[in-house]
Amino acid sequence: MRNRGPIIVGVFSLLLGAVEPGRGQQVVDRIAARVESDVILLSEVQELSRYQFLVDGKSESDSVLLDRLLDQWIVRNEARISLFPEPSERDVERSLQRLKRTFSSEEEFRERQRQSGLTDRDLLRILKLQLYLSNYLDTRFRPSIQVADQDVEEYYRSRVVPRAESGGQTPPTLEASREFIQEALVLRAINDQADRWLKESRSRLRVDKLLDGGSE
Repeated sequence: MRNRGPIIVGVFSLLLGAVEPGRGQQVVDRIAARVESDVILLSEVQELSRYQFLVDGKSESDSVLLDRLLDQWIVRNEARISLFPEPSERDVERSLQRLKRTFSSEEEFRERQRQSGLTDRDLLRILKLQLYLSNYLDTRFRPSIQVADQDVEEYYRSRVVPRAESGGQTPPTLEASREFIQEALVLRAINDQADRWLKESRSRLRVDKLLDGGSE
């Protein structure tokens, strides 16, 4: 699947399409899952599906989407308990512009947005929460990560050089690639640590999945 998400997301594909419909809306809706004393609504699953369609042109199954929403619930609760600051409007706008640049034109982006059924307001809200969650994960796990020189060199030999050569290009030097490689390895490590933490956190939660008729 081609990832059109914000550049900061790598990990953060764990949480692709973070959404949180307004809880104040009085709308008849089906409960997809109960998690502790909260609920995840079918409308949230559907909105995540629409966002994934906007980003990638297709979306995952409802059961996978529900699992992503459960992970988002964990991260959001932890972030709010720690009083983690929300992203600024400027940062949200930058996230939107990064997303738009993954399309060939503004027209292509707008057409996909129209097909998804997401309004501008929907999209900005989704991006804001996605950025909030991914920023929290970055802040939580990045300080503990160390990247060894040998890992940078191995990534350069196994990923950067072959990719350049396959495209008929001269590979950049190791030093020219070092900063990019280090960040890629940091993001991969954040992803691994976040994945382990989410699995441990989910094992301690009471979750009733009504969408599948199952429980955890």
